[in-house]
Amino acid sequence: MKIFGWLYDKVLSWSQHRNAPTILAGLSFTESVVFPIPPDVMLAPMAMTQPQKAWRFALITTIASVIGGVAGYWLGYFLFEPVVLPLVEWAGYQEKLARVTSWFQLYGFWIIFIAGFSPLPYKLFTVTGGMLSVAFIPFVLGSLISRGLRFFLVAWLLKTGGPTMAVKLRTYVDRIGWGVVILAIVAYVWTR
Repeated sequence: MKIFGWLYDKVLSWSQHRNAPTILAGLSFTESVVFPIPPDVMLAPMAMTQPQKAWRFALITTIASVIGGVAGYWLGYFLFEPVVLPLVEWAGYQEKLARVTSWFQLYGFWIIFIAGFSPLPYKLFTVTGGMLSVAFIPFVLGSLISRGLRFFLVAWLLKTGGPTMAVKLRTYVDRIGWGVVILAIVAYVWTR
């Protein structure tokens, strides 16, 4: 089945849409608060197919993500008990919330930096940061530095490959996609 090739073509066409930068900003903002899909899925093809605009796309992603992180922080700060906690319980994330809370208490500023750069769900850290009333300015600076490093790195890597990489990647996208699915299943079974 070649579903990943079809999906790849779809994402590439979306990345060329005239409203793609606005969609990228919206995706970056919402991912920092609630949405489960990282903005890299939009940033990567945009930087790859339009390398001359890669830095602009990385900047849009960074700024929107940090603004979303600030919104997540204030959501945790002001609305944790009445709004966020019931959602956490509904989604079954109590254990993850407890783990993130302990990381904040153990690592402080550095956990924001690590969460902003890594594939960890950044939204858990933004809301938890507000819930724990971590220092706001270090929170914003850690987010700005880590998110910027991550998104500019993605933009640089895909800008470097450019449209040539888009064509080569299309050849292997189904193999890569199924490989990731198999790895995810193996990781899930192994951790259970």
